This record gives sequence, C-alpha cells and structure tokens, in this order.
Amino acid sequence: MSTPETITINDLRHAQNVIAGIADHTPLIPSPFMAKHCGGDFLLKLENMQPIGAFKIRGAMTAIASLEQGVRGVTCFSTGNHGRGVAFAAAQRGIPAIICMSSLVPQTKVDGIRALGAEARITGTSQDEAALEVERLCREEGYIDVSPFDDRHVIAGQGTIGLELLEKRPDLETILVPLSGGGLAAGIALAAKTIKPSIRVIGISMDRGASMHASLQAGKPVEVGEVASLADSLGGGIGLDNQHSFALYRYMMDD
Repeated sequence: MSTPETITINDLRHAQNVIAGIADHTPLIPSPFMAKHCGGDFLLKLENMQPIGAFKIRGAMTAIASLEQGVRGVTCFSTGNHGRGVAFAAAQRGIPAIICMSSLVPQTKVDGIRALGAEARITGTSQDEAALEVERLCREEGYIDVSPFDDRHVIAGQGTIGLELLEKRPDLETILVPLSGGGLAAGIALAAKTIKPSIRVIGISMDRGASMHASLQAGKPVEVGEVASLADSLGGGIGLDNQHSFALYRYMMDD
C-alpha cells in the first residue's frame, strides 16, 4: 500500500526491535461488558501496563533511539503521558529532558515526569502555549524537540501496537483508537491496513476541542479551543504546520 508519507511498515518493524523487551507485547484481553454492549467479541489492548502506564513509551523510545550521540537534551510539549515516555527514554540514554505542559495537566502526571528525572515546566493554559516554550528551548538552547504525534519515529513506535494486534488476532475486523494529534491512530492504521486492507480503523475523540476532527472537516490543520475534559490526554492542537500525522490519518482512517 502506498501512502502520502515516507513512513512504511518496515519503519514499524524497526521500531519493534528498538522497544523489544521493554515496551512491547502488552496483554490483549476480552471485555465481557463491552461484548454484551456491542453484541460481538470486544478486546482491550492493555497499554496501561507499560512501564510508564501508557503507550507513549513506544514512540518516545523509538524517536530518542534515532538521535545522534552528543545531543544537548530533548524537550517536548505534552498532556502528560508523552512527557513521561520522553522522560523515561531520555533517562535510559542519559540525556537531559525538559517537558513543557499547560496548567490543565493533572498534578499526578507532572509528579510522574519529575519522578523519572526530567524537568516539568508548566507554561500557559493550553498545549499550544506549552509548544511555544518548546520552540524557544530548541531555538535558543539547542534542545531537540520530540513531538508527541507529528514525528515519523514516534508514529512508527506507536504503530507497533497495530503489528501486535494483527499478530495476536488476525481475525480482527475493527480497531478503535483514542484520537488527539493522530500519531497513535496513524501508526496503528498504517500497520493494520498494510497487513489486512479490509480492516476498519476508527478514531475516538472527545466531543469538545477535538482538533483532528475539526481539521479533517476544514481540510487542513486548524486551531481549536482547549477545554478541561475527563479525556485530559486527548487535549491540544495538531499544529498548523503538521507534516506527518494529519496527512497519514486522513489517508488511512475510516471514520
């Protein structure tokens, strides 16, 4: 399958090797409650059992493993989980990390980042404002930005979930994926549809401040207002200069 991006399933298989033994093969278990609700088999991929409690470790490890030796440090903007992934991966390589977050990020996630040895820097009231501090750190202090979604290595790392799903259950018909910036959804869709073109991949977002949904409707990346939500990990924009996740998501996803 050809895509509008330079990311291929071979990149995902390389990412599998990078994360092997640390952030791979989380359990896939049946959910009797959801099966009854939906009238068919329903499985849960337990990425909450990762070392940092979230799938973000996959992309962060893949991206930081791709960096050359001698980098001054890494930074990113995050709603919490990506920041924990970057902090974990940076610590593994002995690289300083500064994680920029808005005041909307729950304190538990801020504390989790600091516990991993990274600096947690709170700036502004939205992910877009936190991103401005990331730009400054890269421009003025020489840090490397590890995007939570718009990075080909991050997308490849998240896509390893799709490889695992189809390896475990080649009979899958539909995959439901949390959707914010699109890195997870795009990576999983690339893996799943390359292996099984008939499979459906559907993104699930919040009902307010859904940046990817608004961007798809507009036909280009757009800004949206960021509001407090129970789905706090899905907040933030996709970046007006989005280079990877928007195009790949739009090309790959079914709904």
